[in-house]
Order: sequence, then structure tokens, then C-alpha cells
Amino acid sequence: MRILGVASASAALTLGLAGNALACNISEFSAVAKCDGTKGVISVTDKDPSGVKATVSVYLQSNGADAKLVGEQEVEGTREGVTIDFSEDWKPEATYRVHVKAGNQVDEDIKPNLVTPSEACESPETTTPPATPKPSEKPSEPAEEPSEPAESPEPSESETTPAASTGDNAPSPAGDSNLAETGSSSNTGAIAGIAAALVAAGAGVMFALRRRGAAKTR
Repeated sequence: MRILGVASASAALTLGLAGNALACNISEFSAVAKCDGTKGVISVTDKDPSGVKATVSVYLQSNGADAKLVGEQEVEGTREGVTIDFSEDWKPEATYRVHVKAGNQVDEDIKPNLVTPSEACESPETTTPPATPKPSEKPSEPAEEPSEPAESPEPSESETTPAASTGDNAPSPAGDSNLAETGSSSNTGAIAGIAAALVAAGAGVMFALRRRGAAKTR
């Protein structure tokens, strides 16, 4: 009887240990924030050899409370582990709560809460390559510089010489003369001098002729 009792107890203990080994446990779940190229993701891995179906929920935390539900997915773990990804454009050093619900075995959060890295995922560089001309097209020629303005022709004498005032060229009205305007013409002195010289010359000639005639009559 003792032998049977010891054997039964050993079998129960072995079955209990085996059952606990196959039971789903929160320690079999892990979460990490990483980058998939330029996109942020939160990955949750389930290493449950029993393969119990579990529901994983990810929440963004703000001031110790849930700010939003990032996503919710189901997973069936394996001994090697199964990973599910949640697309999330996470910010550096943000906090996320990851909750696991697996039947009646697990209904709790992964501890501690997930904190993202201090550097965000790199954004792609948006550089536009310079446009190259097509082989059939000629590169555009630079615009010609404006030629120097042609020299303007020099004004003719008729343009540069001011026109005489009409008062100088217009004939004087009848009855008017330089003498009437000024009392004497500016040419009067010259004319008088020439006339006096002619008169004197004429008188000299006449005087010479008379003396010559008188000499002949003697």
C-alpha cells in the first residue's frame, strides 16, 4: 500500500509539473519598440510551448493612463516564439502598456511597461536630382546680354543753333527806321565817313584839274 501511495503521489507531482510547464505564463511574452525601415513598430513575441491562443493589446500611455489603443491582435505561441508587429509612429522615450489575455491562464500586463528608444526612426531624405537635358534636346543657351545702346547722332547745326527771334528778322513797318527807333543808325558814322572821304577826293581831283587847265592857258 505504501508503495502504491508513493507511486501515485509521484505520478500526480509529475503530471502537475508537466501541466505547469505547459501552462501559458506572462513571462513567456516580451515587447520591444524598433524601426522597420523608416516606420516605427512595436513587436510582441509569444514563446508559449502550449500554444494557447492569446490576445495582445497595446496602449499608448500618457501621465500614467491609457491615451489611445494602438492595436489588438491574436497570437498562438510556440517554443521557438511567434512575433506580431503593431505599426506605430512612436516618439522617443514614449511609454506603452502591453496587455495579454490568454484564456483563464493569463490576464495581465507585460512588466515593466515598454519605453521606446531615445532616437526616432530616420525619415527618408527627399532630395530631388537635378534635371538633365534629353539627348535630342539642346541645352538652353544663356540669354544674350543686351547690346549697348546705339550712339545717338549728333544734332545738326540747324538743331543746335537757336532760331532767330522773329522780332530780329521781320521787316520793320513802313515809316520806321533805325533812326526813328534809336535816333541814329549804328552804320550812320561809317557811311558819313566814306561820303566825306569821297567828297574830299572829288574836290582834290577837281582842284588838280583846274590847276592843270590854268597852267596850259598861260
